[in-house]
Amino acid sequence: MKGNFQKMIKSAKEMQEKLKKEMAEMRIEGSSGGGMVTVTLDGSKNLISLKIDPEVVNKEEVDMLQDLITAAFNDAGSKVDEQLSQKLGSLGSGMNIPGLF
Repeated sequence: MKGNFQKMIKSAKEMQEKLKKEMAEMRIEGSSGGGMVTVTLDGSKNLISLKIDPEVVNKEEVDMLQDLITAAFNDAGSKVDEQLSQKLGSLGSGMNIPGLF
């Protein structure tokens, strides 16, 4: 019994390391305003890049630009959550630990 538990712990640690690596390498784009603002996040929701179409840069409409950036970031964040949910679901199916998944 003790050996099986140690194998499960080792397997869980390996899966955790694999997931961390995949999250660091993940690139998810979100956009708003029909692509006027695009952000790219990694799997930890760190901002990798921000692209702003010059047409939306207007000092009289800073509030709109801020809203577009926020919306694009939130769009990408939702997509990261969705990707991670799918990955965690597939990882969990390999381990039959009652009550864990």
